[in-house]
This record gives sequence, C-alpha cells and structure tokens, in this order.
Amino acid sequence: MSDLIIRQFPCRSDNYGVLVHEPQNRLTAAIDTPDPEPIRAELAAQGWTLTHIFTTHHHGDHTAGHSALKSETGCTIIAPAKEASQIPGVDIKVADGDEFDFGGHKVRVIETPGHTAGHVTYWLPDDGVAFAGDTLFSLGCGRLFEGDGPMMWASLQKLMALPPETLVYCGHEYSQSNAAFALSVEPGNAALQQRAKEIDELRAKGLATVPFTIEAELSQNPFLRPDSPEIQQRIGMTGHPLATIFTELRRLKNAF
Repeated sequence: MSDLIIRQFPCRSDNYGVLVHEPQNRLTAAIDTPDPEPIRAELAAQGWTLTHIFTTHHHGDHTAGHSALKSETGCTIIAPAKEASQIPGVDIKVADGDEFDFGGHKVRVIETPGHTAGHVTYWLPDDGVAFAGDTLFSLGCGRLFEGDGPMMWASLQKLMALPPETLVYCGHEYSQSNAAFALSVEPGNAALQQRAKEIDELRAKGLATVPFTIEAELSQNPFLRPDSPEIQQRIGMTGHPLATIFTELRRLKNAF
C-alpha cells in the first residue's frame, strides 16, 4: 500500500492544485502551479515544504506559480523537454519513457501531446495514480490547441492502456459540462447516466468530482469510446476510423 499522501484543492476559477507528499524523506511535489497562493496555504496547513514541481505543460494556468515558489523554496522543477523553453525555472527535462525516483516511488513519464505539443502525464505505477494535466478529464479531454485529432487520440490510447484501477488527477473541474455533452452523444449509456447524477450531487455540495479511474472513463467517457455503436450512429459516422470519429467528437464538443 502506498504511503504517499495526496491533497487536491481548488485554484483559480476551475483549476485544481495537487500536492503529493512522501513522508519518509519529507518530499512534497506540486503537480503544476495554477496559482501560488492556494499552494502556499495548503503547504502551511499540512506543515509540508515544497521540494518539487511536476509540470504537465506550459500553459499559464499550470505554471503561474513556478517562479515565485522556486524562489521561495528552491524546489526542483521537472518539465517536458519539448516545452522546457516555455516553462520558467526548469531544472530537469523529461521525455516519453523516462523514469525518475521520488522518495522511493517510481515516476514514469508518458508523452500525451494534443492539448499542447509536448504535454506529459506523470504515472506512478506502483502507487496506482496518474497526473494527466489537461489531456484526460472526467468524461472529457483537452482542447486541441497545438495538436490534431489523431495526435490526441494516440495520447488517450496510452492512458486507456493503464491499469483500470489507476486513479487519475486532472487539471480542471469540467465534469458537469462534460457529462452534458457525453449524454448528448451516448444517451443510452446507463453507467454514464448514473455518473452524471453523481456529478450533479457532488457539485451541488461544492465537492470535487475528481480524481476518477481509468475503468470508469473507459465505460463512460465518449472521447475514449469512438467504437461505441450508439455514438457512431448519433453523429453519423458508423464504421469510420476511430481517430476520425474522435476528431469529430472533439469538434462537436467545441461547439456544444
């Protein structure tokens, strides 16, 4: 059983901050830095000292706190090699397949481009957790700002292949809007109908709808289900290549 302690908290309007604490060596990593102030507050509340930042991609709502937090703590900033020039304070550049040690916990880097050209996911295989940034959301996926549909579909397939019980943390709270779109393209999905109700109940109480499991997404997230006969029929693409269907789903979500 993992001894890692993970704390998730709201940042900005809809981002999440995440801290990962390894108690034996007193290491604490922030997954991205949407806003330094909530991160400082959570560190203080827990009595932790920031030692690392794991950066998923270069967007400002994921790197806004890098410079300030590094200057305050001297933390080590790890970031995707392909975007290092766009990210402040990078110490260690990582690429697909790289592994590094975090207090005795193996961290594997999976390149998941599409939202940005060099986006990475951090997977801790022995702890059953992945930090997917803006590639995979609860019932959704990131917008294609720097990549195209086939690129993002290839990235999502990498995440789909992770163990089904893997717990995924993502960068934003988008579940309600994602559920509405998912139901519009696969209304007959009973598991999705139930998930949408649960999401509404959680949000009504001001609670987070993430993290989530790969297993749940495989059965409910339309962007992982272009092979669904109902989805193909609803969008008029029965029998088309899966990457093409995925690309059309992403286009439809943009306009939803």
